[in-house]
Amino acid sequence: MTDNKRLAFSILQFLHDQLQAGSLTSSAEESLEVAVQCLETAFEISTDDQTLAVPMTLPEIFATATAKVQTIVMRNTHSLHEEQREEAEALKSDGNDQMKVENFSVAVEFYSKAIAINPQNAVYYCNRAAAYSKLGNYAGAVQDCEQAICIDPNYSKAYGRMGLALASLNKHTEAASYYRKALALDPDNDTYKSNLKVAEEKMETSSPTAGMGGVDLGGLLSNPGFMNMVRASVSSSQQQRRQGDGGGTGGMMGADVGGLGGLGGLGGLGGLGATLGGLGGAAATGPTAAAAGGDLSGLIQAGQQFAQQMQQQNPELIEQLRSQIRNRTPSAGNEEQP
Repeated sequence: MTDNKRLAFSILQFLHDQLQAGSLTSSAEESLEVAVQCLETAFEISTDDQTLAVPMTLPEIFATATAKVQTIVMRNTHSLHEEQREEAEALKSDGNDQMKVENFSVAVEFYSKAIAINPQNAVYYCNRAAAYSKLGNYAGAVQDCEQAICIDPNYSKAYGRMGLALASLNKHTEAASYYRKALALDPDNDTYKSNLKVAEEKMETSSPTAGMGGVDLGGLLSNPGFMNMVRASVSSSQQQRRQGDGGGTGGMMGADVGGLGGLGGLGGLGGLGATLGGLGGAAATGPTAAAAGGDLSGLIQAGQQFAQQMQQQNPELIEQLRSQIRNRTPSAGNEEQP
């Protein structure tokens, strides 16, 4: 019972030290005071009884015990590594041999056995990630690459294989990020450079503005100056046609929207012109299109006239659109060669 009282006394000392530190809230202090009273009652002790004091405080005892545990763990890990390192390396080599003959499932088994023996070797996880990717298990490859990077943050191959797995999952933005990290660690690796270019190309082609010359169509249509020009131009063109042959509604809509396609002729707005011009062409295919002269040549001519009118009304806005496209379009020199 004496040892139990000494342990309880050490705990009481620790609690008193916490109360005197003044770093607790009032409610926490009240809780500790209750705990002190309960310990004193249960073990029939008091902090005034120094005969129960031990040479070391409770935090010092804990720190010493923790250090001993860490030393034992490190010694066991080192011993395991020394004893079974060769076996794990042999299993890794067997896995590599299976990869060469494209027996990927068996390769995974060998790498898994190597990991079971030595789970602190980043190479084993990275190699298994390669096998998983060959099997189409890209999620498993990502997890193994994460583990490899956690073990060795400077392992460039793990970043590269992570990029490949993410690219296979169509996560090209994340893939590009990992390729860049791989290149930072291995700047002369041509494979990482090539894969980064491919990822950046796919980021561009899979973006919401792809096929429109990099124009943010939603932002463009919410631009008051641009929409005012469109309304004024459409109103003017409609009034001219009413005074002319009185064409049908479908043709008028086709010519109006198709006129936006002519904006593509203002140097660098080809993507937007093609998109909006296509809308105009669709609108001009209705039953009344022929009455409005909505054939292709007439649509192109209307688009050109519309573009010229917009250029004259607000050349500054058109130049802003051109600049926007130039800034968002990648240089042709950065594209991957076939």
